[in-house]
Amino acid sequence: MSHPAGMYVRKTQRRNRDGSVVRYVQLATNRRIGGTTQAEVLLNLGREDKLDLDSLRRLVDSLNRYLGDGDEDVAAPLGLEGGPLAVQSSRPIGTVWLLDGLWKLLGIDQALAKVLDARQFRTDVERALFALVANRAVAPSSKRAAAEWAGKDAVVPGIEELAEQHAYRAMDLLVDEGTQAAVQEAVFFAAANLLDLEVDLIFFDTTSTYFERDEADDGDGALRRYGHSKDHRKDLPQIVIGLAVTREGIPVRIWTFVPPLLRVP
Repeated sequence: MSHPAGMYVRKTQRRNRDGSVVRYVQLATNRRIGGTTQAEVLLNLGREDKLDLDSLRRLVDSLNRYLGDGDEDVAAPLGLEGGPLAVQSSRPIGTVWLLDGLWKLLGIDQALAKVLDARQFRTDVERALFALVANRAVAPSSKRAAAEWAGKDAVVPGIEELAEQHAYRAMDLLVDEGTQAAVQEAVFFAAANLLDLEVDLIFFDTTSTYFERDEADDGDGALRRYGHSKDHRKDLPQIVIGLAVTREGIPVRIWTFVPPLLRVP
């Protein structure tokens, strides 16, 4: 494999189901592998319509000063051949980096590694699950949108790209009772040690939450169905959440229950 011959800006696009097109900007290079030349992405700069041009100009200004080119070239247009280097976007990392530190401090990564050690996966399931959790904390969205967010809109340590199907598959693993118990136990004992929690008395309470969907689940084992809603939304299906907490209100374990049946007029 040869070394990069030079860098250039590369644009890619994705067409949504509604026909709209989203374009992305990347910093890339060409590598010769065997007898063919292949493009290799060095840096995903983000969506073209969300680029922070002022921040990019400041970065280019800094690079030009480092190279000794002076301020006169800061606003020079970017050429794909021989032009000055220009960054087209930046992605935030601070909040996700902090969450990753907490994730590891609580031992969630190690708990998942132990549970998944005997299974063979082509993707990093632990990183995919962290990306979904980080998305819910920073920019809550659907799993499909979260996958795009993790690969295009934010810097998630250990993830260059997250496919939608990988996000769904990672979530499916948490349905397993053994996986849930192992992760919850690891998080609880880590939190109890870090926060010096007292667990001689545990409180249990229930609440409910509704789903923005028109119909309830079908079948005897349906989880989301109509019931008495604390949010006064008996027109929407919901679930009941059971929560065990310490004296200080720190969660110990969470359960979900089917709400009592309510006939909706």
